[in-house]
Amino acid sequence: MSHRRPVRRVRLAVVGAVGLALAAGLATTASATQDGHGKPAGKPAPKPTVVLVHGAWADSAGWTGVAKRLQADGYPVAAPATPLRGLGSDAAYLADYLKTIKGPVVLVGHSYGGAVVTGAATGNDNVKALVYVAAFAPDKGESIADLVGRFPGSHLSDDPNAPVPTALNAVPFTQADGGTGVDLYIKPDKFRDVFLSNRVSRSKAAALAATQRPITAQAVGEPSAEAPAWKTIPSWYLVARADRTIPPAAERFMAARAHARTIEVDGPHAVHVTDPGAVTRLIEKAAATTR
Repeated sequence: MSHRRPVRRVRLAVVGAVGLALAAGLATTASATQDGHGKPAGKPAPKPTVVLVHGAWADSAGWTGVAKRLQADGYPVAAPATPLRGLGSDAAYLADYLKTIKGPVVLVGHSYGGAVVTGAATGNDNVKALVYVAAFAPDKGESIADLVGRFPGSHLSDDPNAPVPTALNAVPFTQADGGTGVDLYIKPDKFRDVFLSNRVSRSKAAALAATQRPITAQAVGEPSAEAPAWKTIPSWYLVARADRTIPPAAERFMAARAHARTIEVDGPHAVHVTDPGAVTRLIEKAAATTR
């Protein structure tokens, strides 16, 4: 019987070795499901909320094509109305709205909406990225009138000395406190050229002109009072090469000054209406950096 004992010991040793190997393999597998702190890996970080801010002579509905694409890709989307009454008050309104959103935010501004987000995002740690879509990105002390007039190419006026840009209608109104103000509309026969660079049908342009929301002359001339958010928050910029509202040269200047990651699209000022796919792709690139 003694000659069998070594064989048994060999078998036990092999079984023990196999057991150790299995245990090591299980430990390795378990560690692969943990993060660097030894905790079980959780679900992927939720996608940030994308907040779409419209500008003058438009409304939130202009973002429909972009919003649908973002929602299809799983992004929460909000498109609040911009009052268009004054730059400081509009920025404060948006800042209050942003406080109601939990988690990371990608803040997107079109046209005058860019100036609004520039002030509203300052000091809000939840805003992880700014996206400017053919938009104003003013520095402190600059107005949108300053930036339009600094570069040639806008079709808002063909007379630099005119008291009101020649493509606009001025409509006086009485304020709640009894004071007066002036609303500015793009003239219906100028809307397709100025806002859309003749890139949509006449019937669609006429419908958009009829439903445009005006901006006050005060908002156009009011200097930005806040330290610009683009100095501290990563920024992206879409330059619309065929823009006839904001000169493309002004857009490139603002994008470069903000050190924004920049793309160019052969589109009009309302590029989010005519090219929602390109706008969506840029927003999603910005959103990817927040996760």
